[in-house]
Amino acid sequence: MSAYRSHTPFDSLITGFDKALRVVGGVASSSRPNPGAHATDCELSDEERRHSAGLMRVNHVGEVCAQALYDSQARFGKSPAIRAQFEKSAREEEDHLAWTAERLAELGSQPSVLNPLWYAGSYVLGSIAAKLGDPQSLGFVVETERQVEAHLNSHLTTLPPQDAKSRAIVEQMRVDEIAHGASAQALGAAETPLPVRVLMKAMSKVMTTTAYRI
Repeated sequence: MSAYRSHTPFDSLITGFDKALRVVGGVASSSRPNPGAHATDCELSDEERRHSAGLMRVNHVGEVCAQALYDSQARFGKSPAIRAQFEKSAREEEDHLAWTAERLAELGSQPSVLNPLWYAGSYVLGSIAAKLGDPQSLGFVVETERQVEAHLNSHLTTLPPQDAKSRAIVEQMRVDEIAHGASAQALGAAETPLPVRVLMKAMSKVMTTTAYRI
């Protein structure tokens, strides 16, 4: 049974608040080994290290947003099967959250100071999508994962070639995001309207540009 239906509303509120604090506070654990653990940690110039850190901070922010989105969509989803899928995807996204945080530390950098803002905004968006109905909520996931995949592809292009650790993490994230989008599509996702897709892309641009620096 879903955790979101097995507790009282107050219990769910406390659980959700605790999760939000852990996510924005950088407390995450992975159920799978870090893909970059066995990659060779080659020497990076200061500029390359800053660039890798900027991209990994963007990816970390993306995972903060994913936790908020999946948590809100699972909480307000109508179908048990869809809630279960959101919960499964959220657990895999937590792996990404832990991996990117670990890589940021290795690069001598830190997560975005705006993580509470990213989390809150994403939670609101996820709640709205869920309230529109399961097909629309799933469609939101499909479009989100499509845009995330595009970002990750661009990161694989611009990351320093010798930064094997970051590249291994991003590649596994890309594989997982494609799978999450495909799962949402298979469950009956509705097509997200073009104006919404354009707005999502614009919001993503603001987030990635800001998170790269702070």
